[in-house]
Amino acid sequence: MILLLLLVIFISASAYGCSFFGIKSYKVSNNKDENKTTTNSKMSDSTNNENINYETAILAGGCFWCVETIFQDIKGVEKVESGYSGGTVKNPSYQEVCTGNTGHAEAIKITFDSTVLSFEKLLIVFFHVHNPTTLNKQGADVGTQYRSAIFYMNDDQKKTAEKVIADITASKLWDDPIVTVVTKFDNFYKAEDYHQDYYNNNPNQGYCSYVIAPKVKKFYKEFPELLKENVK
Repeated sequence: MILLLLLVIFISASAYGCSFFGIKSYKVSNNKDENKTTTNSKMSDSTNNENINYETAILAGGCFWCVETIFQDIKGVEKVESGYSGGTVKNPSYQEVCTGNTGHAEAIKITFDSTVLSFEKLLIVFFHVHNPTTLNKQGADVGTQYRSAIFYMNDDQKKTAEKVIADITASKLWDDPIVTVVTKFDNFYKAEDYHQDYYNNNPNQGYCSYVIAPKVKKFYKEFPELLKENVK
């Protein structure tokens, strides 16, 4: 009976490009948007010129499915998109990024209202919800595409990132040194449609149930004051 259950979980995870042990593969899915060519979303300091309160943050913290769903639930966050950033290949596909040869990291683009949520607070959450001490690795996901990185949009974001890293280091939140790379933003390519809002669209998929769900639960427990009103 146990072997049968494990087999079902394995098949479910593999069908969505993940392994039973939490490693995401680059297996082509049945989604028609799998090979969609994405558009460069290079941005200025403000993504919404009609409202100067909106700012943009580009963060990489391992699997974008994991960090995307957490930041979606934070008050002040308007939108979160999964994509690829920091590499040299234009409009990369998921399969190309998974090879580790594009230079891109799986990343998220966060549009947030800085009058509600500061960039500093956003980064504090970032350093709590992923492990910034493992080089090119998050859990069982290994490769430069899973590196920890902050792609700053301006000098203020750079200074804030450096300050938060110093504060987190001093707090001893993590035993090992932080290896998060702080680098100037250059590009962001939105990932294929099926990657967007992945956890909410596939809550029963193996990777979501066994890898993402525990992280979400931990975040809810640690930061209840940051949750949007509609989040249970």
